[in-house]
Amino acid sequence: MKSQIVCKFGGTSVANAAQINKVKDIILQNKERQYVVVSAPGKDSSDTEKLTDHLINIATDGRHFRSQSKEIDAQKSYKHVIEKFQRLIADLGIEGKDIIKNLEKDIKKPIPEGKKKDFLASRGERYNAEIVCRYFNKQGILSELVLPEDMGLVVSENFSNASVIPVSYRNIREKLSTVEGVSVIPGFYGMTAKGDVAVFSRGGSDLTGGEIAYAIEAALYENWTDTDGIYQVDPRLIPEAKVISRLTYKEIRLLSSKGFDVFHYDAMVNCKKRNIPIKIRNTNNLASEGTLIVSERVPEEVVVGIARKDNIAYLYIERDGAGESISFVHDLLSVIKDYGIETYHYPTDRDDIAILLNQDDMVGFAKDIKETIEKEFNPDTLEFSYNISILSPVGIGMKNHPGVIAEAATALKEQNINIDIINQGPAQISFHFGFQNYYADSALKAMYKTLIK
Repeated sequence: MKSQIVCKFGGTSVANAAQINKVKDIILQNKERQYVVVSAPGKDSSDTEKLTDHLINIATDGRHFRSQSKEIDAQKSYKHVIEKFQRLIADLGIEGKDIIKNLEKDIKKPIPEGKKKDFLASRGERYNAEIVCRYFNKQGILSELVLPEDMGLVVSENFSNASVIPVSYRNIREKLSTVEGVSVIPGFYGMTAKGDVAVFSRGGSDLTGGEIAYAIEAALYENWTDTDGIYQVDPRLIPEAKVISRLTYKEIRLLSSKGFDVFHYDAMVNCKKRNIPIKIRNTNNLASEGTLIVSERVPEEVVVGIARKDNIAYLYIERDGAGESISFVHDLLSVIKDYGIETYHYPTDRDDIAILLNQDDMVGFAKDIKETIEKEFNPDTLEFSYNISILSPVGIGMKNHPGVIAEAATALKEQNINIDIINQGPAQISFHFGFQNYYADSALKAMYKTLIK
């Protein structure tokens, strides 16, 4: 199967009939595009919220949108989901009464509370893949719907953040080898060994595509989205930013983990193991060559991109020997993890440790976390800082180019921007500056001008 291509189409690429027709044209352009991974339909001009969020809102009896200060009851979400799929079916001109009937059955199916959210969240991908498959066949593309449960995509029981069990790869390879024509596969979910639906983290259709590419040893994994590729920096802030033509797996993983959200952080792990190139393409602009992700490249620049994360909390602890004790660091991180809070960096010194946390995860828990740490670790100093932004320049050319951090620091000094956090990655191809959120735009512009432009 090494000559074949796995294509994953994101939500905006399958948001309506016009977009799905573009997908059909893309598949027709290259006969090697034999595996199509489909997301749930994304938002179009008639939508204010994503379909997956509506499905989760149904699963949570209308509570899901409250965290966004919105009140949308479950019945309204149910109506939106059904009408969205009815409109897709009608606009594509396919038969789909049974699809709607089965979707309604799934929504009303009694599912245990701890499993209901994952099951309903996956229905967008499940039924959109069936719609796309029927449309392909109607347009003369021989296609077969291949569900995760049909191809033995077995995942862990870590609901809402499942991972693939290795036995899946043989199952997938054996099943897909029997398909005539194009395999159309819903992304985002798999089945536990007990037969329950469990989803990956949000954006998990990227992960499905990467795992299938690995299983069949594909020649290429194409990830189709609504941007021309991966930009050097956010083009909404810096319009002259260019698309990066080539990145290494290492670079894109660093950029993704530090704030770039074009591609799922874990989707490239197995592609890297088998040296399967990944190409980010724009469904709406075929003239753009996109971004190619490969094992190695010869860098023509020092810094290839600058990632950004906002709304970070900074936890600082001082205690004799804290930074030297592996058990201290492990136990401290375990306490934070128990509260469900994402951590980013934890630089240490002999008597100090700092941990960067997802500030949004801390809402309602900050006081409890502080009290727990004081009780269990008895620190000499315990301080929280909030509203931090982290900028992370990345580039394999940095390793052999001394003075990059100094250049960036000088650029910020000229803008009177005070740096609160400085940390360099151990591979010496990235570093991190942290400061108050209100400096972030100016800092990014200054660093872009100095390091990239």
